[in-house]
Amino acid sequence: QADGEAGPAAPAAALPPDATLLDSYSNAIVRAVDRVGPSVALVSVRKGGGRRGRQSTGSGFAFTPDGYLLTNSHVVRGASHIRVGFASGREYDADLIGDDEETDVAVIRVGADRLPVAELGRSASLRVGQIAIAIGNPLGFQNTVTAGVVSALGRSLRAAGGRVMDDIIQTDAAINPGNSGGPLVNSAGDAIGLNTAMIAGAQAICFATGIDTVRW
Repeated sequence: QADGEAGPAAPAAALPPDATLLDSYSNAIVRAVDRVGPSVALVSVRKGGGRRGRQSTGSGFAFTPDGYLLTNSHVVRGASHIRVGFASGREYDADLIGDDEETDVAVIRVGADRLPVAELGRSASLRVGQIAIAIGNPLGFQNTVTAGVVSALGRSLRAAGGRVMDDIIQTDAAINPGNSGGPLVNSAGDAIGLNTAMIAGAQAICFATGIDTVRW
């Protein structure tokens, strides 16, 4: 090669095949679900008594091993009886410990110890586009997993009491009736949100209360 002549361009780095990328994505979701899935429960609620009593279901997840679970306020508000069932087959009656309608967060407790728990992450460090995984019981189908991304941050929603809730996570991970109160988790299996709402008639527009708000 003569002085001053440019040498041949270095070959471009080979991109991994699609199958490899899909495997990495799938493995990330499987690991997250294996970690947090056992903590997620079906929350069965009875509101009212007699013939006019109404049954409904939602989701929740244990965050302490001695029986405390998070769920949505709108799932358990006004409940005359709450029953919680885990994927392991264990079932318990539950008591309502705390209810904050303005953030749609509630805490219930069951008489159990050594429960598998979900670790609470941080929502302040979320980035739009990162993996988001919803786990819950949509339409009564227990232990259902859906996955997508964090679509937007800092959304606002109006709570049932009329107050505007801030710090809402928008995701395209499918959330349906019954998912309410289940965790939205990241690829590490940490809870980053509390699934709370969907927009009827919309596609892939769902919302979760940021876990930092839930912590507060």
